[in-house]
Amino acid sequence: MSRTVYVNGSYLPEEDAKVSVFDRGFLFADGVYEVSTVLEGRLIDNQAHLVRLQRSLDELQMTSPVSMDDIVTIQNELIKQNGLKEGGLYLQITRGAADRDFAFPKDATPSLVMFTQEKNLLNSPAAERGLSVISVPDIRWQRRDIKTVGLLAPALAKQAAVVAGADDAWMYEDGFVTEGSSNNAYIITKEGKIITRHLGNEILHGITRRAVLSLANEADMEVEERPFTLDEVRNAAEAFVTSATTFVTPVVSLDGEKIGDGKPGALTKRLRQLYIEQALNS
Repeated sequence: MSRTVYVNGSYLPEEDAKVSVFDRGFLFADGVYEVSTVLEGRLIDNQAHLVRLQRSLDELQMTSPVSMDDIVTIQNELIKQNGLKEGGLYLQITRGAADRDFAFPKDATPSLVMFTQEKNLLNSPAAERGLSVISVPDIRWQRRDIKTVGLLAPALAKQAAVVAGADDAWMYEDGFVTEGSSNNAYIITKEGKIITRHLGNEILHGITRRAVLSLANEADMEVEERPFTLDEVRNAAEAFVTSATTFVTPVVSLDGEKIGDGKPGALTKRLRQLYIEQALNS
């Protein structure tokens, strides 16, 4: 059964959904995106995603073709038309279609695309067994805080993990972990302290990251926001990642070496449970 996709004002079967070959998202990766979680047919923490979307647009001097309220209306209609109960909703805004020129066009109309993806989020096999990750150099640009559609470097990192027989890759710079290919990265020390990189241009300001750190503070877990090294990962008791579609998912090995006992840890499991409970009750 074909999905319904939203493209610039129309709800279309996915096989009929098209954008111009002159769209700057296609030609220059000149666009931004967001992925919102859907549980029980409802958007989770969506307002925070839209705030970040507006920030990304502002940083790139780009405008949305519709208001944020209209985006929410479209999102909910798309969930309804696709009967989505659990998964993700992807939206992308580009600067629009214009004859190819590096300079910003003056009269292009921004393009808006949305689609849904059905995924098993609550009962994820990866959360049960934990992820294996490899380390790869971070070759991305210097504004990783902007959620752009320029994702070739993370795709290369993810593919390197596939070739190595791992689940994902953690990127590093000057010996310090920045983040995962599509998630924020964390370790838990043997003393029970949660460590994750501080916010800045080096990493994406994760929506799930913010929620999980807030839950950790409420649960009286110690949190330290600073860079950590690959050696610290190897010596950690636990590790995990967060994102809109993975929630809190344990990481059990790095470059073939076990982290802790090589199994999902108790604190990571607790954080995942706390996040899911909050999401379902929100």
